[in-house]
Amino acid sequence: MESSIDLNLAQRLKAARAGRGWKLEQFAETSGVSRAMISKIERGEVSPTATILGRLAVGLGVTLASLFSDRAEGASPLARRAEQPIWNDPATDYQRRAVSPPGAQNAAEIVDVNLPPGARVMFDNALGWQGIVQQVWLLSGVLEMTVGAETTELCPGDCLFMKLDQPLVFHNRGKAAARYAVILSRVSL
Repeated sequence: MESSIDLNLAQRLKAARAGRGWKLEQFAETSGVSRAMISKIERGEVSPTATILGRLAVGLGVTLASLFSDRAEGASPLARRAEQPIWNDPATDYQRRAVSPPGAQNAAEIVDVNLPPGARVMFDNALGWQGIVQQVWLLSGVLEMTVGAETTELCPGDCLFMKLDQPLVFHNRGKAAARYAVILSRVSL
């Protein structure tokens, strides 16, 4: 693992697991990710793919975006672009930038995503993120979104709302990168 964001991610995952009093076995059971893989990720030996990271977030009951942000008490309400953490999926080169400021505790979370041409990222959401919904707003390119069994083609300016309780597939069928914003929020269901 090379980047500081990968090392911070490893530390956050380990701290979140330890904060729940979980051993690796329990985290593996709740996330559906093998104990060996979790151990490698927490030691900083490998960077998880977006799919694995999604499973770990679901297992912890947190959003994927929250794994990349520092939400400390008294944190700044401003997130300068240069300070926004950027993470790349080692499997697809999918890139996500955590836009929301650290001081936006418990508010909507905003993520800026670039999905390379031909790339496909799946989040199985098998365990579900209870009470969390998201909107995907396509800024440029084309994006095929599959939510459960329904597939929708998005064009620039289109926005799709969904609950995070079923499998999601983001697929860029275009010849240019697809850039989109993901806005996550908690709701009472």
